[in-house]
Amino acid sequence: MAFVYNIGVMLAIIETGGKQYQVAEGDSLKVEKLAIAKEKGEVVFDKVLLVADGDKIKVGTPYLEGATVTAKFEEEGRDKKIVVIKYKAKSRYRIKNGHRQPFTKVKIEKIA
Repeated sequence: MAFVYNIGVMLAIIETGGKQYQVAEGDSLKVEKLAIAKEKGEVVFDKVLLVADGDKIKVGTPYLEGATVTAKFEEEGRDKKIVVIKYKAKSRYRIKNGHRQPFTKVKIEKIA
C-alpha cells in the first residue's frame, strides 16, 4: 500500500493483527478480530509506526513512544468465503474447503 500524503490531515500508520494500516481520523477500518473491542466499546492501538500532521512527520524505531490511536467499535462479523482447493494429478485427490475470516470494524476517532 502506498503512503498517500494529504496536507492538513493527520495520518498514522498502525500495526494490529500482524498487518499495518494507514488511518486518518474518521476512517472506518476492518481489522483482524479483537475480542476486547465488543465489551469495552473502544480500542486503543499503541503500536504506532508513523504519525504525520501536515509538514511534521514522526517515525518510530519501530514504534513511537507515547503515540496512540483511539477507535470506536462499530461491528463484528465474518468476511466473504474464500474457497481453497487442493488437487493432485493422476491420484484422484481433490479436497475443497472454505474459510471465512472473522473481523472487527472500527472507526478511528483520535490520533495522539
